[in-house]
Amino acid sequence: MGEILGIGGSHFPGLVMADHEIMVPFHQILAAPNVDPRYRDRANWPAEMIAEMGQDEGLTATRELRRRLFDDCRKLRRIIDDFAPDFVVIFGDDQYENFREDIIPPFCIFGLDDDFDEQPYAHDPRFARNAWGEPTDFTLRLHGHRAGAKYLATGLMQRGFPMSYAYKTLNQPHLAHAFTNTVLFLDCDRKGFPHRIVPFHVNCYGSQVITAKGFAAHLFQTQKAEGLPDPPGPSPALCMELGAKLAQVASQSPYRIVLMASAGWSHAFLSPTNGYIIPDHQADRMLLEALKRGDYEAWRKRTPEENDRAGHQELLAWMVLVGAMAELGRKALVHDFHETYIFRSNNCFASFPPG
Repeated sequence: MGEILGIGGSHFPGLVMADHEIMVPFHQILAAPNVDPRYRDRANWPAEMIAEMGQDEGLTATRELRRRLFDDCRKLRRIIDDFAPDFVVIFGDDQYENFREDIIPPFCIFGLDDDFDEQPYAHDPRFARNAWGEPTDFTLRLHGHRAGAKYLATGLMQRGFPMSYAYKTLNQPHLAHAFTNTVLFLDCDRKGFPHRIVPFHVNCYGSQVITAKGFAAHLFQTQKAEGLPDPPGPSPALCMELGAKLAQVASQSPYRIVLMASAGWSHAFLSPTNGYIIPDHQADRMLLEALKRGDYEAWRKRTPEENDRAGHQELLAWMVLVGAMAELGRKALVHDFHETYIFRSNNCFASFPPG
């Protein structure tokens, strides 16, 4: 019988960026024509936002954010190392990276080669100067587990869940940053990451994936209504159903498996609640308290409309994990929850140890 460990973390791109550049996206979004213009006047900022920006335009807050979140990643890494998994399944989104107009599946398992090299900074000019001072051609060696990916995909299909799978990337030679950043952060001390991974794509952005181009394009241009909107992503309930079936498959497998969600919570630039500038703290706090007390029905009952309004698109990756943990009767141990007004998304770090 299989052994399962649940983990929740983040792939926040700001942690990759150099200290003096992490605030650049905030100011770009603040100047976008489709955000609430009142936030351009700091007199309208809440006191918490002014305090976080500080007297140095967020530099002190940036350094504290990196220290705190990397400590959280070290804690998760120790938990994973102690568990000694056969492979780590990473639930993450694809932000118009591999999946574009040619095909956008709701879910897709990647069965990578045993060794898979990535150059995480080569394709994104934001990372030319990065937190580790590594060169643009830095190579990250990843290790796939194709047999494990096949086993999970087959088991899901046998349980009536149609499952897409892939052995190669599409539209670009590298994985989506949700997966590469996760490994970069779990190996923030650059000791190497020996664990095999199975990336598990979730179409978190749904009908916005093309219009937003994976980030905030919708804030800079007027969208023309041309017929029906693009199809939505999977609902929270469907993600949790998938997670439950995945837990069943993993439990009957011969493997020790980490199921890890890697995503931020409310994303400001996706949430109209606070003018696309501040994350929806109220919605995050509600789901956080439900997670702590094991009230998974509160997660399951979230509607796609509620998710979108709160900027919870990426939280669908966590919905898969929570569905699996609900099936296993696991409760969350929340190690940290970081709430922000200027860094675009809140972040949670948790584990679901065996009872």
